[in-house]
Amino acid sequence: MSFSLDTPSTTTLKSEARALRAARAATASPITHGAALEEVARNHGYRDWNTASAALPDRAASPLQVAQRVKGTYLGRPFAGLVLGVHMLADMSHFEVTVKLDRPVDVSRSELLGPILRHRLRATVDLRGISAAQTSDGQPHMRISRV
Repeated sequence: MSFSLDTPSTTTLKSEARALRAARAATASPITHGAALEEVARNHGYRDWNTASAALPDRAASPLQVAQRVKGTYLGRPFAGLVLGVHMLADMSHFEVTVKLDRPVDVSRSELLGPILRHRLRATVDLRGISAAQTSDGQPHMRISRV
């Protein structure tokens, strides 16, 4: 069975259940951990926790894998390359990606500075492969996808 990149994991649902328990305890209507798991599972469309646990992976999906060929744009410039590293951040929905480029990318936008060539890129992207950081014109620094 394959999972889409936005599929939650059992780890994610357990974290949601802990947060739900804490929120309910703060409002003077505490629930057990089991009840929190059941409610979170139903909120995600599953009949119960056992069904969700059987259907979901233990860990979150990653948009990219080490040694995978990728393509995309960086600062509006097209690139192709090889993923050297993927690091999941604490929120489990963003990844720091390091890419070795097939050909250097000129990241300079000024003709006065001349070319500024990058052989390797590092950026933080979401599950869709799009960085939250943006250029002054509102475009993401990086858009990356599997080849």
